[in-house]
Amino acid sequence: MALERLFRRRKPTGAGRDVPELWTKCPACEAQIYKKDLEANWLVCPKCGHHLRLPVEKRVALLADEETFERTTGQVVPADPLEFVDTEPYRERLERYQAKTGRPDAILGGRCAIEGVPTVLLVMDYAFAGGSMGTVVGEEIARGAELAAREGRALVIVAASGGARMQEAALSLMQMAKTTMALERLWERRLPYVSILTDPTTGGVTASFAALADVIIAEPGALIGFAGPRVIKQTIRQDLPEGFQRAEFLLKHGMVDQVVDRRKQKAAVAAVLRHLHPGVKRGA
Repeated sequence: MALERLFRRRKPTGAGRDVPELWTKCPACEAQIYKKDLEANWLVCPKCGHHLRLPVEKRVALLADEETFERTTGQVVPADPLEFVDTEPYRERLERYQAKTGRPDAILGGRCAIEGVPTVLLVMDYAFAGGSMGTVVGEEIARGAELAAREGRALVIVAASGGARMQEAALSLMQMAKTTMALERLWERRLPYVSILTDPTTGGVTASFAALADVIIAEPGALIGFAGPRVIKQTIRQDLPEGFQRAEFLLKHGMVDQVVDRRKQKAAVAAVLRHLHPGVKRGA
């Protein structure tokens, strides 16, 4: 009996309740993964290769050369001109997301170098209102494109979004035209723009700047499309091909140029930028 009591599991008490979970389950293959191993692998399952969603700060660390990132976003803050209320006031919803993420809206960006190529890198944050594009996201993307054109830099945008932000109504839809027009300045100077589509990239983001790059790279298994599968099926009243909105299907049908494992993306992006940037010597 004494030996049984010695090995009996006890419930944690006091400070023991705050011990973090050391293991997590892959949502695809359900393998148990040591969290530190998963983080060291850029949140790619080492068993099946499933790409979990990567926080924006880690995305910057993945792509930008060490100690080159200089943030330029964060000076523009969202407003609530429509005084929108659904299940809660939009202003309160914004405050909650801002407290959660530590940034004013769903994007982080700045100057950096990618394997030595001067670049403006913009990363959408799905943790902030599902990465939805409102007036601030549209403005930051336009400013980023203009900054790249002004300074002779490449532009790389990592998309992760549920689409336009409904709480800003028509104001959010206007960002589709605004971001598209800002890209014209890059094209006039023949500066490269690479779009990286991650899970998910949908709605007005897919229908505007995310699909207008010189080279479009997608992550394995990423959901990419305009409307959701259920909406499309109800509209056309037909069964849809299996996986028709996944990166691999879109690669096969010409919507994306490459499907690249996250761990190899920096090298893939850098190769494109070196080839297309007019200020970079070939073979450098």
